[in-house]
Amino acid sequence: MGRLHWFIARRYLASRKKGRLLSFITWISLGGITVGVTALIVVIGVMNGMQEEIRGKILGSTPHVMVLQHGSSLRLADWQQVMETVRANEAVEAVAPFVVTKVALLRSDEYAQVADLYGIDLSGDPEASVTEMEADLRTGVYDLGPQESGLPPMVLGERLAMRMGIYTGDTVTIMTLENMRSDAFGRPLPSIRNLEVTGTFSTGMYEYDANNIYVPIEWAQGILGMAERDEVSALGVRISDPGAANEVGQELRVELGFPYYVESWITQNQALFSALELEKLAMGIILFLIVIVAAFNIVSTLVMVVVDRTSEIGILKSMGMTDGGILRVFLYQGLAIGVLGTILGTSLGLFLSWFLDTYQPIRIPPDVYFIERLPVATQPSDLLLIVAGSLLISLLATIYPAFQASRLQPVEAIRHE
Repeated sequence: MGRLHWFIARRYLASRKKGRLLSFITWISLGGITVGVTALIVVIGVMNGMQEEIRGKILGSTPHVMVLQHGSSLRLADWQQVMETVRANEAVEAVAPFVVTKVALLRSDEYAQVADLYGIDLSGDPEASVTEMEADLRTGVYDLGPQESGLPPMVLGERLAMRMGIYTGDTVTIMTLENMRSDAFGRPLPSIRNLEVTGTFSTGMYEYDANNIYVPIEWAQGILGMAERDEVSALGVRISDPGAANEVGQELRVELGFPYYVESWITQNQALFSALELEKLAMGIILFLIVIVAAFNIVSTLVMVVVDRTSEIGILKSMGMTDGGILRVFLYQGLAIGVLGTILGTSLGLFLSWFLDTYQPIRIPPDVYFIERLPVATQPSDLLLIVAGSLLISLLATIYPAFQASRLQPVEAIRHE
């Protein structure tokens, strides 16, 4: 009996000379489901890809967790003891001290650029590095070793170098914005030093490439007056699961107590990722409306089929087909549109996602979106949710017209002709 129901449903989906409009509306319904599912898969994949891409860029240059000390300046005393306490945590894989400060970078007397200067400990094991950038500096990918000129070495972001016209081998001037001395009249005097540019780096993250400078930690401690007391700015921590940074940070905060506090990379970038999540939700809701509109098309299609095939329905019921049988015929018809549209939309969406991610035809301004390309990452959970939602909406759209068709009385239906 099930084959008969499906056979009739297929006949009702097909066009005939008096009902070509029905076939056209069926194609509209099918196209609506296809376009809606395709748009959902591609857009949600792009949002996921942007989150993963930005997350990877951030973690490439930012510790998962940072341990700092309360005070009027960014100083961490007794950092060796604190490091041992942090290292004892089971979730911690690596700990390293670093120095960070704001400086003014001068290429000539005509132009200066404010930048973030990081002092990195180069004596540690590259395998125990906290970030990918730290590992590259320790392994010599970027040279921070002694130079023939005798000047301290520095590595800076590629975009910062391009903006200021700086090339490898150039001598640049650094002026600190803290640890200032006073002259005879009590006016603050910044510390000014010359350094040799030994290379540039590119992380793909515009904010880092346009602002970051790396130098040996000993030199940074010296220019900031931290060497005498053996102080650093903070401790960078790498943990086994970056997603658990907040939980591990809370554990470390309890273990260390006052005056130490902990910040995670999630907290530091919370506003950015919250905005991306909100945008993903908003785009998902907006695009899901396309599927709902297509579902209304399914309703109109089935209603018109019921009107057009009223006499045939009456004949089928007079020949013994039950109300449930008529109900299943129209359920099969609506589900066929929903299932076929979902399959086509999923296939097209996955293909477009693969094409966008592989060939990268769309470039985006990195100074606005932090990244230079449009990444796509399709997650199975999102794909399953989209497919299930599309099928559910298609099923719900068929219930009313199918129920109306099943309630037709044979005599009235035949008389309708």
